[in-house]
Amino acid sequence: MIGTPRKAVLWRRRSAAVLGALALVLGGGTLLSGPVAAATSTFQVHCIPPGISGIPPFDGPTVADISVSDTTPQVGDTVTVTYVLDGPMANTSSFNLPIPEDQITPTVKVKLGGAQTQELTLVGPKDNPVIPAGAQFPNFTITGTFTVTAPGQITLTPGDYNVHSDYGISADTPCTVNNPPAPVAETINVTAPNGRHIALGSTSGPIGADVTVTGTGFTAGATVTVAGVQGAAATGEFTSVAADGSGAFSATLAVSDLDTTGIVAFEGGGYDPATAAGPVPYTVIDTTPPPPGSQKLTTSVKAGTLSMTQAGDTVEMAPVDFGEGGPSTGALRTVTVKDFRGGSTGWSLTGKVTDFKGPGGALIGADRLSWQPVCVAASGSPSTCAAGSAGTVGSTGATLASAPDATLAGGEFAVDAGLSLDVPAYSATGSYSGVLTLTLT
Repeated sequence: MIGTPRKAVLWRRRSAAVLGALALVLGGGTLLSGPVAAATSTFQVHCIPPGISGIPPFDGPTVADISVSDTTPQVGDTVTVTYVLDGPMANTSSFNLPIPEDQITPTVKVKLGGAQTQELTLVGPKDNPVIPAGAQFPNFTITGTFTVTAPGQITLTPGDYNVHSDYGISADTPCTVNNPPAPVAETINVTAPNGRHIALGSTSGPIGADVTVTGTGFTAGATVTVAGVQGAAATGEFTSVAADGSGAFSATLAVSDLDTTGIVAFEGGGYDPATAAGPVPYTVIDTTPPPPGSQKLTTSVKAGTLSMTQAGDTVEMAPVDFGEGGPSTGALRTVTVKDFRGGSTGWSLTGKVTDFKGPGGALIGADRLSWQPVCVAASGSPSTCAAGSAGTVGSTGATLASAPDATLAGGEFAVDAGLSLDVPAYSATGSYSGVLTLTLT
């Protein structure tokens, strides 16, 4: 049996990135559950229960509820997929005993079609309730992410799936789609970034201040309108300038409306977010003198930093038996990300792990560690938080969580992950440890 955990020291430094490390050791822990979803596809499957169950293969309907975090992303965006599986699971009557909680792992396939062709494998957390003897398995909720790589319409179609049990024995119930493909469950429409960008000479100024606005990526020779906005609504300030032969321009905009929160630039007769640049945040400072006999009170909100903290630096993972091996599970120490910069830039939290070193030079490879990320934004946070894809961490690394660029980005986020190390059956007995390094950029 793999035994006593060994500690490792948290290390951190900050420059362009904020770094952290967790030592993972085989000892004890639990897996975490994910969010729920909504859109539907119904299809027939053929399922093969494990031989020891005594249940013959069977057919039946499956309902896949699939939703995405963004139905109109841009190329390069990360989209979170949430899948609720309701299938014809084999019952447990042949075992004549209940299945305890947190013993079932679902794995589902989602096929992307249309503008982007890809098969996603989503691995669910072990968060099942107690299943009474003879009862049907419950619905399962699984999440994961993918990066959009092409513009156009992308369809999401449920594929084959598997239900794995670790109770008593390691057993699988694979279910394959009859007469594939299954009906499309969700469709997203992807737009390509328009390549237009603007930058401001200053991010704030008094009423009426002139702001230098430079732009690139516009149509050569086109008339470009530069304007102040509050959200997507114009606030009254605007000026026009012609782009040069390379599509670049420089303009001066006098900003005098206290409601102005940003500046945009666009071609043509009206503002269209799909073909515009910005908004880039801008703050108008109220310099109006107070009336006689009164006092004007002012304050300011100072920009902070992007940082992270960890609720501990050691994870004790569950031991496994020599000769059997299998998953050694645990839970990542909660990582709290604080984006208090007050700008428009998002962030990304990635992780990579070393090989797990054991007694006498024994190793368990880094590619045997997988995770199921979860990310929750604190109430009031301007940004949304996307959990990374479930799957292998490895020495090359994977995304744990991220937040997108936005007009106003920021907030506080709790990042967790269920961890599972696939231990070979005849690994040498003793303690193994590896180091998971987290990088925030």
